[in-house]
Amino acid sequence: MLGGVSKTFTHLMGGSFPFISTTKETKIKQTKIKRPPTNLSFPFNGCRCTTSAAQLPLSESATPGQFRVDILSESLPFIQKFRGKTIVVKYGGAAMKSPELQASVINDLVLLSCVGLRPVMVHGGGPEINHWLSRLNIQAVFREGLRVTDAETMEIVSMVLVGKVNKTLVSLINKAGATAVGLSGMDGRLLTARPSPKSSDLGFVGEVARVDPAVLRSLVDSGHIPVVTSVAADEFGQPYNINADTVAGELAAALGAEKLILLTDVAGILEDRNDPESLVKKIDIKGIRKMIEDGRVGGGMIPKVNCCVRSLAQGVKTASIIDGRVPHSLLLEILTDEGAGTMITG
Repeated sequence: MLGGVSKTFTHLMGGSFPFISTTKETKIKQTKIKRPPTNLSFPFNGCRCTTSAAQLPLSESATPGQFRVDILSESLPFIQKFRGKTIVVKYGGAAMKSPELQASVINDLVLLSCVGLRPVMVHGGGPEINHWLSRLNIQAVFREGLRVTDAETMEIVSMVLVGKVNKTLVSLINKAGATAVGLSGMDGRLLTARPSPKSSDLGFVGEVARVDPAVLRSLVDSGHIPVVTSVAADEFGQPYNINADTVAGELAAALGAEKLILLTDVAGILEDRNDPESLVKKIDIKGIRKMIEDGRVGGGMIPKVNCCVRSLAQGVKTASIIDGRVPHSLLLEILTDEGAGTMITG
């Protein structure tokens, strides 16, 4: 056996599917994170506990067809656990910038939809916004890591996120074999925004004031994959740019999602920020708050953690911060016991 489903998924995908990159760059990124071998487990109640008794033997001389069948068989308990459940995936970071990783995420979403999960994608698009601001000779300004969004910048943000990034993702999902529908927070009054408390410094940067998931529920119930961008308007019709992590967390809570997943450019939450091998695989809300108090979680990870904690407090079962640099990280997180980052439980 190759050490559990997590290894066999990547091995199978890399050998059988054309959307996986086998470039030197991707291989280097895959070797950055050393994960211990994991046996198959039955992940009831959000637990990550292993049982070697359930593992299926696989001889080194197995045919490609037998190899594939064994992996699908090992995935059965995970598919059964999540079948019919809603998962909200916030897509961004390296997975948005690399064509190979983008194809990996898209195909993962389509596969999960095909086996009965109900995925919802939420995205931002900072690098694309910066690219178009530069082309239009508009300087991008940031304060405390947040984009200053004046009226001119807000117009560009809306054009890029709603008109370009969103529709590109919808097209890619459709091309991969599913049926996606692109939305902004303004469509169907999905999201109502309010100004950020720092609006005097940041301009049209907003927060989520209210969620009406009716339009999403109808799409998910009919087998579509909603793709939501993080632009919403207030009660007077003024558009705001909202943090995509925040939008994903609020939508997950409103939908009663089984799982919230944030794709990032790091391995997950580290016990020691200076040690990439100190990944925390699973932690509860109390534990993560203690890590923040002790200063072991800081910088850009704090708003992501707070987003997860808030969604858990509103009924989401588990929230995971995973490494979007790893090909098929979504499948590794959902269909293996090992996961692809840090899972936070309520």
